[in-house]
Amino acid sequence: MSFDVIPFAGALHDTASLRRIEAAAARSLGDSHELMRRAGQSAWRELLAVWPQAQRVVVVCGPGNNGGDGYVLAQHAQQAGRDVQVVRLPGDAPRGDLARRAAEAYTGRVVEFAQSLPACDVIVDALFGIGFSRAPDDATRALIEAVNAHPAPVLALDVPSGVDADRGSVPGAAVDAARTVEFIASKSGLRTGAALDHVGTLTLATLQLGVDVFDGIAPQAERIAPVDLPRWLAPRRRDSHKGSNGRVLCIGGEHGSGGAIMLCAQAALRSGAGLVEVATRERHIAPLLSRLPEAMAHEVGDARALHDALDRADAIAVGPGLGQQDWGLHLYERAVASAKPLLLDADALNLLAIRPFALPADAVITPHPGEAARLLGITTAQVQQDRFAAARALSERYACVVVLKGAGTVVAAAHETPRVVAAGNPGMAVGGMGDVLSGVIAALRAQGMNAFDAASCGALLHAAAGDAAAHEGGERGLLPSDLMPWLRHFANRDPYVPEPMR
Repeated sequence: MSFDVIPFAGALHDTASLRRIEAAAARSLGDSHELMRRAGQSAWRELLAVWPQAQRVVVVCGPGNNGGDGYVLAQHAQQAGRDVQVVRLPGDAPRGDLARRAAEAYTGRVVEFAQSLPACDVIVDALFGIGFSRAPDDATRALIEAVNAHPAPVLALDVPSGVDADRGSVPGAAVDAARTVEFIASKSGLRTGAALDHVGTLTLATLQLGVDVFDGIAPQAERIAPVDLPRWLAPRRRDSHKGSNGRVLCIGGEHGSGGAIMLCAQAALRSGAGLVEVATRERHIAPLLSRLPEAMAHEVGDARALHDALDRADAIAVGPGLGQQDWGLHLYERAVASAKPLLLDADALNLLAIRPFALPADAVITPHPGEAARLLGITTAQVQQDRFAAARALSERYACVVVLKGAGTVVAAAHETPRVVAAGNPGMAVGGMGDVLSGVIAALRAQGMNAFDAASCGALLHAAAGDAAAHEGGERGLLPSDLMPWLRHFANRDPYVPEPMR
């Protein structure tokens, strides 16, 4: 039997799958308590590796099995000569045989929480595990707030308490962990949305389980990271030419928004498109060509020129700076009617919400949460409560590939396992970043990638470029144009992953 291996490193599971995996593991081991013993021991090893000098450890334990993992860790810490205290809420004695067994084996101090936590070097969060998905009650909220107010770093066991491990939402108070050690398999909800502000650094302890415990259990999602880029971006053939590298048509740039379509066109070129045409307002052509002479620009008042450009295109990006007036609506309708591989962003999405059209097969839409809410007729908060469900609903409603932007971008399509982008940073929350993403994905479509792969690779390439640019100069003040040299870099080389910014 092989150990410390899961079927593929990017697999992300939901709670229902994890329960089945745990049951299979317990059957394989012949003793459910062995899983808890391994979890607590692995967490203690993680604490030692990260904070080897910590002498005072506070373990905050809940009444369930997550608390049981905490009691096991506390016993290891005590045996290692550390000053250990278990803190729990009044009346929160362990429930269930496994948690009681772990608590009985711990021979150190147990105190009830009374407004504040003892001085310590590390806090271990073992309040709630994967099954907790509601807002904590008042007493629990006070304990979580005390954990967050304490100066000691926090190690969360499996899930930071208060975070929904399936959806990534935070219904109420939640622990702010410096580090989260997951057990057995990675959780989908810890990679997207509000969860990212609570998990800290994520590590995985597989508990030395064989791959057989995953038999017949499909992941809910797949995590993709910069190291995955080469799977889509193979070296080009030596006899490539500009035509074989695809022709992109970028449509947009209403009065006052010429920069948006320029960013889109530049990103398409930097992502490898062989030819890029731009259909825009006449007044934007001269500035565009002075900045980007490689592009071919057309004034869209010339109906024949637009018809020919649509006919020539291998992929179309419509929306950056498009506007929602008659000019933009006309271009939106013409682009959708072309039946070419299509990407819609920005005002094209607003027009789609107002005037729905049947999109071409394998169209890609790239909404941020506000745009997703308009497309679904719900609130932005509802989108963020369950980003996986929102992306899936968009894909079903519009029969397309969806890139739901934001922290932990989700890429979804019918009959595909959703992908979560493990890259990107808050500095990318600035106008124009979506225009760059549009050009990237359209370029990959024009180069022959299918829609789901182009959307996935494009979102990842864009996020990786954003991280590298932020590492170079900082997150604040990051501009979309700062990504351009990094797009070229990541599209051609083994991924360079910078150290996290301190």
